[in-house]
Amino acid sequence: MTRTLTLIAIVIFGPLTHYAPAATAADHDAQKAVLVTGSSSGIGLKITETLAANGFYVYAGARKAADLERLDAMDNVSSVRLDVTVQDEIDAAVQFVKDKGRGLYGVVNNAGVGAISPLTSGPESDMDFVFDVNVYGPYRVNKAFLPLLEESKGRTTTIGSISGIFGTSGIYSMSKMAVEAYTDSLAREIEGNGVHVSIVEPGGFKSNIGLSRAARALAAADRGEIELTDKQRTRYENEEARRADRKDPDEVADAVLDLLTADNPKRRYMVTPNERQAHGTVKAAMRRVVQINHDQPYAYDREGLIDVLDELLAETSKEQ
Repeated sequence: MTRTLTLIAIVIFGPLTHYAPAATAADHDAQKAVLVTGSSSGIGLKITETLAANGFYVYAGARKAADLERLDAMDNVSSVRLDVTVQDEIDAAVQFVKDKGRGLYGVVNNAGVGAISPLTSGPESDMDFVFDVNVYGPYRVNKAFLPLLEESKGRTTTIGSISGIFGTSGIYSMSKMAVEAYTDSLAREIEGNGVHVSIVEPGGFKSNIGLSRAARALAAADRGEIELTDKQRTRYENEEARRADRKDPDEVADAVLDLLTADNPKRRYMVTPNERQAHGTVKAAMRRVVQINHDQPYAYDREGLIDVLDELLAETSKEQ
């Protein structure tokens, strides 16, 4: 069973490997520029540091003045004020990149938020908030920067989540599943223009998104807007300790480096901190396949499903 899960993981997500940094340009003239949104902390900051240390010039998007100043102090980095929910700031960022004269090879849509409101009783504004950042954000940014990416035959990616495969984290999972469909739809729509589209699906690595989500949930509960069980309240109050126990997102940043440098980058990069999360994610994806196939007029039997798997494995091997 473990071998079968691994084979299907390769089909759905690509090889479950640690992505070693690839060689990059050695001279300034060949240095490629990449925009990273949400660069102030967590996964976005690690991506910024990794790309800047491996030959890229990074336009690091952030919102707060202190973060912009800190990012500007880094080598091979220029900060850019960028709230992905504000079209005027996105347009200004496009002009900023154009004025720098380096062109643009890549976009990393990392900015993201979470929410804990129950789907049955939470305020609709929480859904608006999460989708505005997690779904409309990449949509707006890619739309604005696509002409520059077409000029460079570059690459764009979005930081999704294995929560988009599990579908069990409420509004957050909904937004990340939407990004899965957005990735495939965008790739199909712009096929042939030379821009590669991908998605990176991290597991439970260290980031600030959980802290922000916990703080908002506790504040909303204190205002009487949502109800938290004792178990939920304890979980959110202990979020800092939970975060400290997680792995740093080095492997996520290495996956981004791979998709920006590989000759044949993948569509999907699942990156988990342990085998348990990888196994659970692949099993969740397989469960959806089984449920779709079950008791429908044209259902495959076990042998038929294995034939489809073999066909997809062969296709994946040719793409690598």
